[in-house]
Amino acid sequence: MAVYRFRVTFEDYDDVTREIDVKSNQTFEDLHRAIHQSTGYNPEFSSSFYISNDQWTKGEEITYLPNQRRIDRGVSLMNKVKLLSFIDDPHQKFYYTFNFDRPFDFHVELMKIILDETPGTTYPAVVKSVGEAPKQFGNAFNPTVLPPTTEDFDFLNEMAFNPEDAEDFSEVTDADDIPEEKHSGGHEEEEEEDEFGNEFSDDEGFDDDERPGRGNSDDY
Repeated sequence: MAVYRFRVTFEDYDDVTREIDVKSNQTFEDLHRAIHQSTGYNPEFSSSFYISNDQWTKGEEITYLPNQRRIDRGVSLMNKVKLLSFIDDPHQKFYYTFNFDRPFDFHVELMKIILDETPGTTYPAVVKSVGEAPKQFGNAFNPTVLPPTTEDFDFLNEMAFNPEDAEDFSEVTDADDIPEEKHSGGHEEEEEEDEFGNEFSDDEGFDDDERPGRGNSDDY
């Protein structure tokens, strides 16, 4: 049985390449899974191969986990189509899109046809791997989901506060609940006034006889 050796490269990452051997009677799904065995990606996402020319123009589509639109169009399924059905050129090219929701695009090119299988080899087989594949969901945006707030915190949200910030606010009780300050007949106020009054009394430290302007009248 003949073996196809494909070179697989990321369209946007030229320094990441894989070389994969696949038997000619194996399917496009086998190649699909082999690619992601080599990248470490989860292959269970809707994807498609496209028959391509030298300019990587998309032609006939062969799909995996198709959406309803592809099913209605009657697009061929990867697990039903053998590779040899579409190898008309010793340098046949396929444009491959993996995971339409967050896609990676690949160029898949036939490098050579090996006439005999290598004994003891399980196909598909990754025979060469260069460069580290980018993370499968590295470009995903995961916004932080805040818990729903109640109407009691609406005014805090408008001021960019979190609900937890409300703990810093003391609850204001009704005026009727605030105990009235008891006064003992103004005695405390009088003591406070006396305290400052004594401190700043004009008589402190002075003797009446020593005050200026009160000398003995006999001096004049």
